[in-house]
Amino acid sequence: MTQADDQTSESIGQTISQKTVVITGGNAGIGKESAVAIASMGARVMFTSRDAQRGADALSEVKERSGSTKVELLSLDLASLASIRSFATTVMSATDRIDVLLNNAGLLQTQRSMTVDGFETTFGVNHLGHFLLTDLLGGILTKTAKEFGESRVVAVASNAHKFARNGVNFDDLERRKNYSGMGVYGESKLANILFANELAKRLSGSGVTANSLHPGYVASRFGRDGDTGRLDWAVALGAQLFAISPKKGAATSVFVATDQSTATASGGYYEKSRLKKPTSQALDTDAQKRLWEVSTELVNR
Repeated sequence: MTQADDQTSESIGQTISQKTVVITGGNAGIGKESAVAIASMGARVMFTSRDAQRGADALSEVKERSGSTKVELLSLDLASLASIRSFATTVMSATDRIDVLLNNAGLLQTQRSMTVDGFETTFGVNHLGHFLLTDLLGGILTKTAKEFGESRVVAVASNAHKFARNGVNFDDLERRKNYSGMGVYGESKLANILFANELAKRLSGSGVTANSLHPGYVASRFGRDGDTGRLDWAVALGAQLFAISPKKGAATSVFVATDQSTATASGGYYEKSRLKKPTSQALDTDAQKRLWEVSTELVNR
């Protein structure tokens, strides 16, 4: 790191030292690296894990590597609406401000399964779980923005949204027909961008911003543990040959979540810490609105 980088990090750290950042899926991969980086800046970091032991191991590591004691672990299963509601209640009782909600957790499966609430698991975890969580924390995010000037919702999407060439399959969200692990994953990542863009519009003027990003093709435990499902051999081989490190993959998440240049930016899609244009399907305003309406109906049933 250069002296200029040190100065930049110090400047960012001073601006977020009093802030609270919530990160979903912080027990491995880019979620854990994001937690380390943001905790190193001085922010209070609350990260989640579905698996208690992996979460505890990650908590110790994040504290040690960041040098911060302001790091907390909370239990969250995004495949359960009841768990999400319980988590939101716990968070709101533990803090009176959320400056950044980093919706990071993700899952990819090669075989179709269903959540306890009857949703196709990849879509249910990657999109619906974060949709409900963001909605439940909307009040405290808005309150934080009003009192302290701004708050942020950051969605970790992916360039895999390009696989969804026909957009979100609203006629078969449970994907009972023609199931493809990468295809469904791509749709869920498209849903992340659609949701972030619609949220940005709905929160315009509130001080709460919403952006999405592509972290890069990351070499992590993605697809190899209980939080992320199973990858087929081709994707696993590609991860070994072409992927970047989780630390590099987390850089864009950290940038969008903390950098002053993104404090008021909203409705953007970032790659390598720069604005990029996603596919036309991701910019479809009708699809953004329809996904919001369908998701609201599904999670409130």
